[in-house]
Amino acid sequence: MIYTHAAAFLAGLALAAASTWHIQAWRYDAQIAGIKAQQATANLKRSEATRADEIKTASKESTHAANTSKNSDEFTTSQPVRDAIARVDVARAERMRTDAERRAATYRAQAQACTAASGGVADRLEAFDRQLVEGVAVVGELRADLVRRDAEVVLLRKQVDTERALNTED
Repeated sequence: MIYTHAAAFLAGLALAAASTWHIQAWRYDAQIAGIKAQQATANLKRSEATRADEIKTASKESTHAANTSKNSDEFTTSQPVRDAIARVDVARAERMRTDAERRAATYRAQAQACTAASGGVADRLEAFDRQLVEGVAVVGELRADLVRRDAEVVLLRKQVDTERALNTED
């Protein structure tokens, strides 16, 4: 009889151990399922954040490209105006050069008609006219350079604003 009780005790012990084992397995399975659900949720959130960042970056790149193109187009379309200004200045300098040559011829004719002292005045007036023509030509060249530089400054300023917009938009 003792053996039967011992056998029943051992069978009960084995049954309790197996039940405990299964209950513990169910608990662990529930914990693992919870952890997997949390990881899936976190992965989804990271994926959504990455996608939103990609969309934002693409939008910034598109805006940057459009602004860069606009700046370049504005600079290019303003070139004919700068060229026209330069042509006007060159034409003015050429007219003044022609007028100065005519005046120089007049001065020489006057100098020949006058006394020897008048010749020095004519030379000084001719030198003055040459300097005046050179000065007007230099002013025309400088004006063309200044107009181009101003246009380049506008272009560069717009490009700096475009670059800043790209880097500061968040």
